[in-house]
Formats: sequence, structure tokens, C-alpha cells
Amino acid sequence: MINVLASIRIKTGSLPAFLEIFRANIPKVRTEKGCIEYFPAVDIDTGLPPQVLDENMVTVIEKWESVEALRDHLASPHMLAYRDKVKDMVAGLSLKVLREA
Repeated sequence: MINVLASIRIKTGSLPAFLEIFRANIPKVRTEKGCIEYFPAVDIDTGLPPQVLDENMVTVIEKWESVEALRDHLASPHMLAYRDKVKDMVAGLSLKVLREA
């Protein structure tokens, strides 16, 4: 199993529209072979000193059975369509693919 943290920087003012498109794609992703978990998360203010809040960041938390399943996911038709729909809303993206240590 692998864990994925995708940090998506959203352009100011675009978060509600981005999340609407993202959420519409979730049912398709969750039916993909190898998908264990997949959801978007946004910052909440906890008041904890090391926390850095970013109102324009969406973190996608994912679990996949394998890297191959993740590669298939990224190349799936619904993900290609999703990326096309949100391309003008996204200011940046970073990806961390992790395994248990």
C-alpha cells in the first residue's frame, strides 16, 4: 500500500468552484481498481504553534494498493477530464508518494 498527499494551490477566489468539480469526480475515483481512500481536505485553525494555515490549499489524501494503481488513476479518462476542467483554477501542485517506514 502507498499513501499519497497531493497539495493543490488554488487561485484566490476559485476554491468553491474547484471543490465542486473535485467532489463530482470522487465517485469515479473510488471505483478505480486499487483505490483504498481518496478525499480532499482543507486547513482548519487549531491554534497549534507549528501550524501554517493556507486558505488556498487543498490537500488530497489518498491510499492506493500500489504505484501501478496510482499510475492508472492518473491516466484515467475521468482524471484527464477533471484536470482540463480545473486547469485555470490551479496555481500549483506538489505530490508526495509515501510508504510506511
